[in-house]
Amino acid sequence: MALRSTELRWLGSLTRPGRLAPSPLAALASPRRRRRAPSPSPSPSPSPSDSSTPSTAPASAGGPGAEGLQGPEWKKVSAKRFGIKESMIPAEAWNVLHRLRSRVRDPTIELVVWMCTTGYDVYLVGGCVRDLIMKKTPKDFDIITTADLRQVKDTFSGSAVIVGRRFPICHVHENSSIVEVSSFSTCARGSSGSQNYNSKSQNCSKNDFIRWKNCQGRDFTINGLMFNPYSEKIYDYLGGIEDIKKAKSSSFQQVRTVIPAGTSFQEDCARILRAIRIAARLGFSFPKETAYYVRTLACSVARLDKGRILMEMNYMLAYGSAEASLRLLWRFGLLEHLLPFQAAYFSSTRFKRKDKGTNMLLVLFSKLDNFLAPNRPCHNSLWISLLAFHEALARQPSDPLVVATFALAFYLGGDMSLAVDIGKSINRQHDTAFRELLEPKVWADKHLADEVQSFAALMKRALTEMTDEYFVAKAMEKIPQAPSSDLVFIPLQAYMKVIKFIECVQYGKKERGYEPKSDGKINYHNLSYGTHAEIRNLFTLVVFDTLYPTDIEDQHDGSSNEDSS
Repeated sequence: MALRSTELRWLGSLTRPGRLAPSPLAALASPRRRRRAPSPSPSPSPSPSDSSTPSTAPASAGGPGAEGLQGPEWKKVSAKRFGIKESMIPAEAWNVLHRLRSRVRDPTIELVVWMCTTGYDVYLVGGCVRDLIMKKTPKDFDIITTADLRQVKDTFSGSAVIVGRRFPICHVHENSSIVEVSSFSTCARGSSGSQNYNSKSQNCSKNDFIRWKNCQGRDFTINGLMFNPYSEKIYDYLGGIEDIKKAKSSSFQQVRTVIPAGTSFQEDCARILRAIRIAARLGFSFPKETAYYVRTLACSVARLDKGRILMEMNYMLAYGSAEASLRLLWRFGLLEHLLPFQAAYFSSTRFKRKDKGTNMLLVLFSKLDNFLAPNRPCHNSLWISLLAFHEALARQPSDPLVVATFALAFYLGGDMSLAVDIGKSINRQHDTAFRELLEPKVWADKHLADEVQSFAALMKRALTEMTDEYFVAKAMEKIPQAPSSDLVFIPLQAYMKVIKFIECVQYGKKERGYEPKSDGKINYHNLSYGTHAEIRNLFTLVVFDTLYPTDIEDQHDGSSNEDSS
């Protein structure tokens, strides 16, 4: 973009992580320095309770030790084998681990006292162990302990709360983070929990039995891993490590359920959404049985609590794997239940899996993914804004300059005159692959401003209909063979937040007290909490990266050089 106005100097402040190509709005910006993670607390010596060596499964449990049945071999593996270091665990998780392991309520107590006291057994569990083995950044660090939830709450008096109905857990607040702590003593409601350890009938140690029994209730094998960071041992009772190994060496389908997929998904249909989320993030696929039941039972997710659906969708769209998630949701028949307007768009464009960058909705979320990561998420108001923005374009294609000027006005908090001035200075080739963009033309300032405000009104209407049960049901009718549904999971608070962004542009009135970002950095803490400056900033970057991709600009420059020679 050619910057020809002295008022554009601040646009150089819009930037992105240094690993990405410069944004059109960041052409003059210097690279952003990465912030070093805080140093974790030192880890105490191994717990004596982990000195036992894993053996075979309980003979009565149908594991490897059950007569006539074959199951995965139990493994106890050194974390060093996978290059896992204590510095990979954040300070907040270490603090929770230390205090539970020592039963110390005072967080200021000296570490030497921690090491000399006997507390509860503690393990990191689930996805964080999987991600550490795969050398990926964990979204969070969940902990499981031999303490019951009341004891956990008492240990963190005033900073812990027990949440959940079917499977209660404890949320421990550490600094600005929440660490989830579960207990070995907790059984999901509806489960019998009747299988108890008997040293005469079970062919394993009690510690192994307790860990194994907990893993049997987990969703997928790659999530059934436990890691004791003090002894530096990883416990695998389900064959999860082997599935991860296969994923590294081949395209073998790896998201395996612990129990038969049909039973697992009927027992908890939220596992269907988790399966999609994990496959999208890790690039895994499904065994034939799992794929069949994901598709067959897709309609069951509509029975989930709306808050749960929002949480799972936010995990998919706000943590750096949105494009892959949308592809899988469409492929397995889930998109029409969750985002019917977007499913109708896929259907009308006869979307194919190998679309080669012509699906503008997917490109928008691909550009968003470039900025995000499991430890750098965005607030849900950002992806809701992008969904409404694209729905407006899908309904009424627009001139690229109108779209760019709208994004600038969105960034500036409704300052239309400055947005028009900057927009008309753009001298770049837009991506012509999208049917949502018309052939560009020359605009007078007033007509351009009027068109931008009309587009804002269209986006507002699109968002309103996306959150209205009547219009959601009508959108479902446009999808061949789709069931009837009026599911709306976008909360009123998020809707009102996005409406406020849009109305500033629609009415051409700058948001009172708002100033656009000028420091040239993305504050990911503020982005996750949805501050206006961060949401407006990243929304505009994503739109500009979609409209004016750097590869098209490079091709344009190359052809110009050839012509001049």
